[in-house]
Amino acid sequence: MRRAGIVAFNTFREAVRDRVLYNLVFFALLMIAASVIVGQISIGIEQSVIVSLGLSAISVIGLLIAVFLGVALVSKEMDKRTLYALLAKPLRRWEFLLGKFGGLVLTLAVNTAAMTLGLLLTMLYVKHGLERSDVVVFVAVYFIWLKLALIVALALLFSCYTTPILAILFTAGLYIVGLYVQELRNLPAQVMSPGMAAFTKWLSYLLPNFENFNVMAMAAHGRAVPGALILQNTLYTMVYCTIVLTAAAVVFSRRNLK
Repeated sequence: MRRAGIVAFNTFREAVRDRVLYNLVFFALLMIAASVIVGQISIGIEQSVIVSLGLSAISVIGLLIAVFLGVALVSKEMDKRTLYALLAKPLRRWEFLLGKFGGLVLTLAVNTAAMTLGLLLTMLYVKHGLERSDVVVFVAVYFIWLKLALIVALALLFSCYTTPILAILFTAGLYIVGLYVQELRNLPAQVMSPGMAAFTKWLSYLLPNFENFNVMAMAAHGRAVPGALILQNTLYTMVYCTIVLTAAAVVFSRRNLK
């Protein structure tokens, strides 16, 4: 774990030096600031508009960082030939993957915190103060970060056995499908054969359920998020990331790097 921690710290330090991250974060903060203008036009629902646009900006920018940098975690090291020097040291492949995952998740946490601060300053500017009900915004941001951690794990898995372009497509496709898992479970059985209905339901439980992480509407209207949902999403992310990272470690350990 100490060796994985060193890899995670170096990954975080390298990501922080990347100017692309600053550009994306600046763009997100600009979108949050622009929501003030949109909120002033929307009379009576200024707070809802600002929170919705702010959380959407945090989610979209975080998604771009998670997908593109997550895929590049392994392929970039292979292209630069630095991976071979790392693995020549007393560093196991699963430690390398775990360190890369931890470093990018930490980077996403810092970037998400910076964008959340921008959203809070925008809310302070409009409302001249924060209320107790605004705590739900922090819960929504926490759910976004959990979702991004899961996306990083998936991107890392795909990058272990395919090309970067295909890994990006697979990750993005799985994310889109994961947004409609609940609809997939509720498909009418009358239009499908019993075997297809059973397969669809089984597949819906196998796919990552990103719909449970979306509480933007509740945050925009100041409705509290149940504590059971917070615990459920936390445990779900931990278990799912563990399974995906284990699969990535198995695939990466069997990959011929020559």
